This record gives sequence, structure tokens and C-alpha cells, in this order.
Amino acid sequence: MMSRSYTNLLDLASGNFSALSLGGRSRRMSRTMTVPGSLSGLDEDDDRAISVSSDVPSSIAQDRVIIVANQLPVRARRRPDGHGWSFAWDDDSLLLQLKGGLPDDMEVLYVGSLRVHVDPREQDEVAQALLERFRCVPAFLPADVNERFYHGYCKQALWPLFHYMLPFSSSEHRAGGRFDRALWESYVLANKLFSQRIIEVINPEDDYIWIHDYHLMALPTFLRRRFNRLRMGFFLHSPFPSSEIYRTLPVREQILKALLNCDLIGFHTFDYARHFLSCCSRMLGLEYQSKRGYIGLDYFGRTVGIKIMPVGVHMGQLQSVLRLPDKEQRVEELRRQFEGKTVLLGVDDMDVFKGINLKLLAFEHMLKLHPEWQGRAVLVQIANPARGRGKDVENIQEEIVQSCERINKAFGNKGYSPVVFIDRPVPLVERIAFYTIAECVVVTAVRDGMNLTPYEYIVCRQGISGADSSSMAECPRKSMLVVSEFIGCSPSLSGAIRVNPWNFETTGEAMNEAIAVSDSEKQLRHDKHYKYVSTHDVSFWSKSFLHDLERTCKDHFRRRCWGIGLGFGFRVVALDPNFRKLSVDGIVSAYDKARSRAIFVDYDGTLVPQTSINKQPSAEIIRIINALCADKKNVIFVVSGRGRDSLGKWFSRCKKLGIAAEHGFFMRWTRDNEWEACSQSTDFGWMQMAEPVMKLYTEATDGSYMETKESALVWHHQYADPGFGSAQAKEMLDHLESVLANEPVLVKSGQFIVEVKPQGVSKGLVAEKILSSMMEDGRQADFVLCIGDDRSDEDMFEGIAGIMTRNLVAPHTSLFACTVGQKPSKAKYYLDDTTDVVSMLGALAESSETTSFPEEIPGPPPTLAENRTETSQ
Repeated sequence: MMSRSYTNLLDLASGNFSALSLGGRSRRMSRTMTVPGSLSGLDEDDDRAISVSSDVPSSIAQDRVIIVANQLPVRARRRPDGHGWSFAWDDDSLLLQLKGGLPDDMEVLYVGSLRVHVDPREQDEVAQALLERFRCVPAFLPADVNERFYHGYCKQALWPLFHYMLPFSSSEHRAGGRFDRALWESYVLANKLFSQRIIEVINPEDDYIWIHDYHLMALPTFLRRRFNRLRMGFFLHSPFPSSEIYRTLPVREQILKALLNCDLIGFHTFDYARHFLSCCSRMLGLEYQSKRGYIGLDYFGRTVGIKIMPVGVHMGQLQSVLRLPDKEQRVEELRRQFEGKTVLLGVDDMDVFKGINLKLLAFEHMLKLHPEWQGRAVLVQIANPARGRGKDVENIQEEIVQSCERINKAFGNKGYSPVVFIDRPVPLVERIAFYTIAECVVVTAVRDGMNLTPYEYIVCRQGISGADSSSMAECPRKSMLVVSEFIGCSPSLSGAIRVNPWNFETTGEAMNEAIAVSDSEKQLRHDKHYKYVSTHDVSFWSKSFLHDLERTCKDHFRRRCWGIGLGFGFRVVALDPNFRKLSVDGIVSAYDKARSRAIFVDYDGTLVPQTSINKQPSAEIIRIINALCADKKNVIFVVSGRGRDSLGKWFSRCKKLGIAAEHGFFMRWTRDNEWEACSQSTDFGWMQMAEPVMKLYTEATDGSYMETKESALVWHHQYADPGFGSAQAKEMLDHLESVLANEPVLVKSGQFIVEVKPQGVSKGLVAEKILSSMMEDGRQADFVLCIGDDRSDEDMFEGIAGIMTRNLVAPHTSLFACTVGQKPSKAKYYLDDTTDVVSMLGALAESSETTSFPEEIPGPPPTLAENRTETSQ
């Protein structure tokens, strides 16, 4: 009985996940943790983002993997006498089979739910039995929660959408119905209950967490909130839809952000991974990078790995069944039943996406177009019981039965039925017997995550090496496959005949080709497939995934981590130990002690937000800059990529401010000084070569535009389609580098830009020139502050890092290289945003205003400005 509502919209919207918990405390299981504190303390405040990990991995316990899925790999049934339960491993469960790829000394613990309802009074006893005998931790979901979670949101919303079925209807009895907030909240609650069971048994320093499938996509956020350094992977066993489909999901960003709290995310095919990466790009603005064959997303300093590896079959299980006498007996029965016939086989679940009726239409077309197969070809269609329910399933089942009856009536006769429809659960032994006698397997699913039917068929047709049975002697190593191009296993089966199942006519022709092809070709195709399937089995898959998870998490305990954000906006920021937030008190203290200061400030993204429409500096910024410039110890420069006209106009009220425009190509020391060109290059003939190229790409890329500066050309694509704009930028970069190969220019890409500028122009060189001039004038700096937010500022950070060795500043100079935003950078410090930057500069200005300025700097203060005036003249 629920003691409080778990559908509180206000709690969910505010990220108050603790309000979604059940009324009482969840039952606890004994588990000794190797971290300070107690388990009970972890439940006190679910909204606190805490890390209970130490900085160094514990050596007390060995690594363990906790495998989490909606259902445990255990079958449970009530004992015949009605007292107690009996349990047994589910040998068909992928979760059990993947253990073969894990190290022998690695402990495996399972967390999931049972397929049966357990009375609350029996749950403690059942949980204890499962833990002791099977190393399983059951998550007991209340019946109403499970109904709305699994049959509701999972099967009516996520599963249809991930299989490309949009919610056009609001029918409650139809898969793919419109968004129901209450079902989503039940999904979140169920994921929270799973997390509570994991928290009870987890050792965060030594355990790996491996989460499986779309039922638990919200779970990573709950776990990451508790343990910032937790090593966690996720594998999606269903398709991931294209961004055009996924973006229709009302909670699209919440799910993406939850998945990005993992360290490694796995997909069966590159298409699924590509769709996920496209969604991250279009909806979250994240771009992936590929390095040495590994794909990764940088997410607040953490690298989230993307794994592409299709799952395989359990070779040992299939081969053991192939040896069973029952299998041989069933094979002989089927050979007698279909003697003189060519058997095509289909094995599918009864649902709307398996394309069973399309297969029947294709077979019917083959019999019509190739009458020689009438009386000889038989399609055996095994339909496993439907996992979902609703009118869609009922309608497709009725349509399939009608098609079978129609085909058998049109082409059948006494002793011959073209279609044998088996609508019941088929044991593995019997299924393998059908595989053994089938000449061809046909899979016409219109959308399927993986589908291992072709793999199982290939292994069964290979048989057992050295088998002496008559059935194996009569069955040469040959096989044929007709597979839909919309299933996950299709890319790995290069010898199969791939079809578009919606075109049943071409599918029918493919069936004819498959059974009519020569035996030698069937053997060649079979050998090719068997070599792949036998080496890429489920053990290979699990071993590869865990290896990549270890590689992705290798730096977890070296980096500084902390959590920020509420609800599904929560994420962990991971930074290098030497990279820390700039302390205002610390920099003010160093500022007060300094005798000569140099401050370099970027403009866009540093003083004003990148997203701001009005780019002009505020009155507050002007006031702060003037206060800093009034301090005779200071040399203040705005160093920007913007043109000198706009910067000069916007800062016209700052008389003593220095400005370096266009990344330092133009520079002036004060408002009254003339602009001087810092580059030796005066030939801009290259612009006539680059401009037509940029115009060509601008015309071809909707949303892009070109900016012409006095010394540079910049192509912007932030308003273009993300994928197309990025592709065009890469193409343009190659094009321009080729055209301008012999010109004294630099072509480089940045954040949504491609820029062409003269060589020898960078913000780093500007900083060095200013510091050098200060030294020559007897004002060697002992305080240097650089602030910026983008790639061009990294040149400045890199430049000032080496100024100590070149004696451009005093021996004990305080150096502050500061980037805006928590991201990988050559700077040692960061501030969160432009507001923090303005606040910090305001604190420095306030310090200057409240401090007297004794005349202790050698030489008259105006010297720098006067020298610059003389130079410009």
C-alpha cells in the first residue's frame, strides 16, 4: 500500500526524487561496505550529490560487477503445495550467458525483478534465498507500479517509439499512445526503486555497474547522484531511433542526460549509435570525437564512451542441445514429416514489428510467380507468444491467421500445406531441430534491435564437429539467409540476401533465389557466416564491453569530481586535480600585493554571454573597466576576435583601456592612441581567393553566413543544421587549405566557425608583446590575469605559461590563466560563467578603489601610452 502519492508533478518537476519513494523504508540486505559511514545514512537526503569514494581505489575487495536488468535470470514458481517458492536459473537469459566473458575470479551479482508477484510478507524470505543461492537481489515493485511502469510506459511509449511508431492515437489499448505523465512518473519511480536495491549492496570503489535496456534508462542518474565516481555502463538492446523520431518524446532531454551519467553506452550497430550521437548534438549541443578507434562524448569534463558491438549467441548452450538425444529424435520426425520438401523457416515473436504477415505475402508471391515450388516449398512459421498486448497485437494475429488459411487454400492439397503456422511456445530442443532441417531462414522484421535467429540457425546448420549421427551426415554445412535490412544483425551477415520487407515482391524473389542457388554457393555463404558467429559469441561481446568500461573508467579516482544540478539535470563535473575554480579572495589578495599588473580579457563569452542578442557592454562592465584602468599599477586589455570598429565604438568611454582587435592583428594602448597593425603581412590578395569559396558554402548551407574583417574572413554555421553545418565546415576547411596552400595564412576551425587569418596573429602573441613592452619600459609585471572562453584564448593561456622562463615577468609573478566554463583547458583556473567573470573583475576594481596608490613605480606612468603613440606615428 502506497502511503503517499508517487505521481506528484511538482516534486518531479523540481527534481525532488525523494518525494517519489514509497512510504516506508525499503528493506535492507546485509552488506559490508569499505567506505566510511553507514547504509542508513545514504537514505537521509536523496537530493544531496555526494561522493562516498576516496581518492584512491580500495584494495580490500576485488572487482565485482553488478548486472542490472528489468528481470532477473531466474525462473520462480509457487510450489505445488502452495507453501514457498522454487527457483531455477533461466538458461535462455542473456544476463546469465554473458558471465562466460567475465574473468573467472570476478564476482557477479544480479539486480532485477521477478516475473511473478511475491506477497510482501514473503519478500524478505525470497530475497534472502535468492541472494544466498543465486547471488540475485530482487527489486519488488508494487503491482500497480509495475503495471504502469512495464505494460504502461515501457510497452506503450518507449518500445513503440524506439521501433519508429509515432503516437498518432490516444487509444489506451494501442501501443504508441500519446504521452501520459502518470506513466512516466511510474517509470521514474520504478527506476528509483531499482537504485535503492543497488545502493543496499554496492561497494562504490570496487564494483562495476552494467545496466541493460530501455526499461532502466533513468537509473544512471539515481546512482550517479549517490556515487560520483561509480563505474557504470549501459547497453541498449533495442534500436535507437533517428533524431527526427526521438525528438517527439516529451522527456527526450531527461533520458539523454540520464544516459550520459554512464561511463560507457553500448549499441548493437553503428546506425543506433549514430542516431544517439545526433540526438546529443541537436538537443544538448554535444559533439563526439573519435580517437584511435574509440568514440567519446565530452560531458562536463567526463568522457562518455560509445561502444558499438552486436551481441552474439551462447555457443556452448547451442552445442550442448545439439548433442541431446531428444534433438536427434525430433530431427528425424521432422525429416519424415517434410520428406521431399524444401523448408523455409521463420521464428518470430508475435508483435507488430516482426513482419510475419509481410513474410507470408512474399511467400505467396513466390508460389504464384514460380509455380515449380508449389507442392515442394513449405514455410514453417513459429510465432512465440506476444510480450505486449493491445488491439495492435490482436489485429496482426488475426491477419496472419487469415493469410495462412488463404495460402493453404489456394496452393495446398491433400498431404501438402504450404504454410505450417505454429502459434505456441516452442522449446529450445524443438526449435533447434527445425533449424537443422531448414534450407533457409527468413527474417522480415520491419524494425528489430538485434534478432539472434539467423545466428542460431547458422550454428545449428554447422552441427557438432565429429558428430556421427545420421542426421548430421545427411546435412552438409550449408545455409541460406533472407534478412531484413532493418534488423541489428543484418550488417554482420554479409553473405545474407538483404531485403526491404515492405516490398514483399522482391522479398518473394529473394526467397526463390535463396532456395534455388547452388549448394556450393550455399556452403561458401555458410562458412563465411559461421566464422563470424562462432568467434563473436556472447562471451566475446561481454568481455569486449567490460574491457572498454575498464578503459573508460581508468582515470576515475585521479580526477576531482562533484555533482551539480537537480532532477534529471544532475551531472558530475570531472576535472584534472590541478584545475580548480578561481578563488575571488585568493586573486584579490595577490592583486593587492602586486606592484605592476597585466590583465587580458576576452569579450564574447567572457564579458557578455555568447547567447546574448545585444552584444554591447553594460554600464556595469564599463564602470568596472574604468575603475581598473584608473589604477596606475594596471595595464588592461580587451583581446577579442571582433573588429576594431565595433570594439572602439563600444568602449569609447574607457579612455585608458587597451584593445587588441581581430585576435591581435590591430592593437591600440589607449583610446587616444592610433591603431597599429601587429602583423608584418600587408598583402591581402588571398582574400580574393578565399572569399568565393566561402560564398559558395554560404549559399549551399542554409543558416550560415560569412563575416568579413579587415584582416580575416570568418564563416559561421551555428544557425545551420548541426549535422550538415559541421560536415560543410570540415569540407570547407579542406577546400580552403588546398586553395591557400601557398599563401601566408592560417586556416582553422573553431566553435561553429571556420576562419582564415594571416600567419603570426594570435592572442598568445598579443599577450607576449604587451608583457615585453612593459618589461622594456621598466614595469615588469608581477601579476598576470588572462580570461577567455574559446579555442583562440587557449593560445593566450599557453603563451603565458612559458613567460616565466623567458624573463618577461618578475621572478615570483602571480599567474592566473582562467577559462569560462568547466571544461578541459590549458588554463589552471575556471569561472562558471560571464556573471562570475564580471563579479570577480568587480572585486578587483573595488580593491583598487579602496587602496591608495603610492608613487613607487619607476618612471612616469604615461610612458607606455607615450611610447605607443610614438610608435604609431
